[in-house]
This record gives sequence, structure tokens and C-alpha cells, in this order.
Amino acid sequence: MDFFDIVEPHLKELTENEHHLFEFVVQNMEKINGCSIREVASMAFVSTATFLRFVRKIGFSGFSEFTTVIKFTLMNKQEESSNPFTVSQADYRNEYTKNIEETIRVLKPEQLERIADKLAEHPHIFLFSKDTTKHLTEYVKYLYSMSGFNVSFPQDKDYRRLAEKEINDNSLVFIMSFNGENEEFIRLINNLMRKGISPLIVSITGADNNTIQNLSDLNFYLFTDEITVNDTDIGSRISVIAIMELILYQYIENYGGRDFNFEPRK
Repeated sequence: MDFFDIVEPHLKELTENEHHLFEFVVQNMEKINGCSIREVASMAFVSTATFLRFVRKIGFSGFSEFTTVIKFTLMNKQEESSNPFTVSQADYRNEYTKNIEETIRVLKPEQLERIADKLAEHPHIFLFSKDTTKHLTEYVKYLYSMSGFNVSFPQDKDYRRLAEKEINDNSLVFIMSFNGENEEFIRLINNLMRKGISPLIVSITGADNNTIQNLSDLNFYLFTDEITVNDTDIGSRISVIAIMELILYQYIENYGGRDFNFEPRK
């Protein structure tokens, strides 16, 4: 009995606030395990009645069944994590695809539209990322540069500090931080706020209710498995590319005929 197998058929029925609760549960299963409904509701900043309604809406008869399934899901996860390479390739492909599908499914059309409208102003685009995500950001820079945008991607701390001075109210800033708690990027946003500079700040994070998300104008949440090999995070970042491509494609759909010779495939 797996939590995600029970919940999956009900995800499309959730409201925006309920999606936030779902993301909270996914990110905090270890903390939730063994807690009372009052304790969990307090952690999620909702009433016990609200959390109970949510539990029933995602397929459980009540809080008791919910916590029991959480417990067994964590036990199964621990057994699998003892050697992740024993998972069959078919199973891994399935989870990999689910992560991408879920990332795309929770995208809000109004957010894509807002960024497309900003792109139509041809702003100076700034890309900020580190560690594993930094390597795929090169592709994102290429993609947007070839589409005619002025793109800056400072790849070390000194260049990022110089780039910060170039950001103005008309800029579009993308911050890609998996845990959403990178101190350098938090300081960057705070510095802009202190100076009274208000670019459109878009964050892409793998954790919900994090500091960078809360400081951003828009946030996109990506689903991915955490995989560490030789103390290096090699978890998939393909969902980051999917988000950045879909943003660009929304702009092309809305403004391609105006800004360049774009002919959609028939």
C-alpha cells in the first residue's frame, strides 16, 4: 500500500491550497510519521478540520489510514534506498516520467502568460544557478540567446556580484535553487529589495514553502528524486529544462508572429 498510488487519481480534483498541502505532505513525510492530526495541522498552518477534509479528498477514509499508509510508504522507501540500483529499469523509468509529468501538470497558465508578456518587452535576462543545475543552465542560455534575448549567466560568485549591479526594474531574473535556501541567492534578492530595484524574479525550486520561493514574484515547483553518488547530487534536473522551454514556447505562441518569423508546425 503506497501513498502515491492512493493519492494520484485525486490530484486533479485538488484546489490550489490543497496542492500546497499535498506538497507539504510529500516534503515532510518523516516529520508527519507518528504525529497527531493536531500536530500535523499545526505544522501545515491549517485547522485540524481543514487537514481532515484534505486527507479524505486525496483518497483516505480518515487520519488513521493516512498515517498508516505514510508509515508503510516510508518503510518501503527505506528498503529500496539501501541499494537504489536494485530497482528495475522499468520502475525507474516510470518514476522518472511521473516526475516530469507532475512538474508540468502543476504549472499555472497565468504564470506562463505573465512571463511571456515580460519576454515580449525584451528584458535583459539573468540566470542564476549553482552546482548540478549550473551545467544545464548553459543550454537554457543558448536557447534564449538564439531566440533573440540578451542573456547573462554569471557562473561564479565574483561574476554574479558584478551581474547584480546590472539588474534593473526592467530585468527578468531566474533563480534556480533546488532547496530554495541558498544564502547567496537570498542575499541577492534582499540586496535588490533594499535598493528599491524591482525586476520580475522567477524561482524554480524542488522544495515547497522555502525562503527563495517566498521572496520571488513567481515560483515553479519541480518534482525530482534525490539521488546522491560519491557525495554528489546527481538527481535529475530535466524538469528545470521543461519549465524553461515551456516558458519560451508560451512566448513564441503569444508573440512569435510579431517578434520574428515564426511558423508553427501544422
